[in-house]
Amino acid sequence: MADRVAGVRLAPYTTLRVGGAARAFVEAHTGEELVELVAEADRAGEPVLVLGGGSNLVVSDEGFDGLVVRVSSRGVDVRDEGSRVVVTAQAGEDWDALVARAVAEGWSGVECLSGVPGLVGSTPIQNVGAYGQDVSQTVVGVRAYDRRAGEVLDLDAEQCGFAYRHSAFKDDLARYVVVSVTYALEKSEKSGPVAYKELAAKLGVEIGGRVALHEARTAVLHLRRGKGMVLDASDPDTCSAGSFFTNPVLDGPEAAELERRAPGFPRWDTPAGAVKVPAAWLIEHAGFPKGYRRGPARISTKHTLALTNPGGLGVTGFPGDPEALGSMSMPAPFDGPATAADLLALAREVKEGVEAKFGVTLVNEPVMVGLRL
Repeated sequence: MADRVAGVRLAPYTTLRVGGAARAFVEAHTGEELVELVAEADRAGEPVLVLGGGSNLVVSDEGFDGLVVRVSSRGVDVRDEGSRVVVTAQAGEDWDALVARAVAEGWSGVECLSGVPGLVGSTPIQNVGAYGQDVSQTVVGVRAYDRRAGEVLDLDAEQCGFAYRHSAFKDDLARYVVVSVTYALEKSEKSGPVAYKELAAKLGVEIGGRVALHEARTAVLHLRRGKGMVLDASDPDTCSAGSFFTNPVLDGPEAAELERRAPGFPRWDTPAGAVKVPAAWLIEHAGFPKGYRRGPARISTKHTLALTNPGGLGVTGFPGDPEALGSMSMPAPFDGPATAADLLALAREVKEGVEAKFGVTLVNEPVMVGLRL
């Protein structure tokens, strides 16, 4: 088993490049090692933070007073079942690399999730989704260590409790450690039905149309790059945790109140009768445009939902490349990196501004470690 290291800075392991040091840090190179490390710490009463790709994480400036277990397990198993393939990937596999392989192999169902940063293990926790697809459409099973029961469980999709950007795992983040995820993908050179208006327009097809897998991937990557949502060591806007807020889902009275305050607001009516509202629209119309700054923290110049740490490029590399610490020049005009406190101050200003103007409470999407919005 790998040795522990004391005092490792966590900022280089996150895409926001914020966060203090871990009291102890260790890498788990297999699923078995991951379970063993977490179980051993639990028996000793030691706090544990399981760290994946760091793309959906905000760590406090004080760091983590416990053991950080970085998930580095690798391995992909593919089982051919005629019209589909069943793919089981270890939690430490890079998500976009798996999507790229699916596109190359002719496995349909995750192509619209191209460019999403992070590891496989995080996908069921957040029910990762983009451009009309989410992983709940393809996940058929998750192997997870239940820290409360002290056993490894094999959960089917129904037991995962998937909902919009949510799952049973997210209900209690400290309980489960994802070991591997199994996806069922259609054997087809065509994408799934295109369900997102912006992507359909980019591809020149009607909603519900299908295109070649590589065309879907290329279009999604182009759209994401235009919003600063593909990791790029030369682009300060990608020093973010992606969308910082989820799109609010309002019940009838809440939607009526918003209609009173903002007649004709953009909306999606859900089959259950709720109303989903674009958080980006609320933020912009509450007075927070792209590029809005509070100290060294900034709303992305490309995407209103992303809060960024532009100066972070000057002091860290990307997750998985901590050796790049200090190797990049500081991008002007930023004098230095933001702290977690700076990011949270900007997030609170945006949240309070939206609530004051529209009566809608925004909910953060990234996981907070030692912080509360």
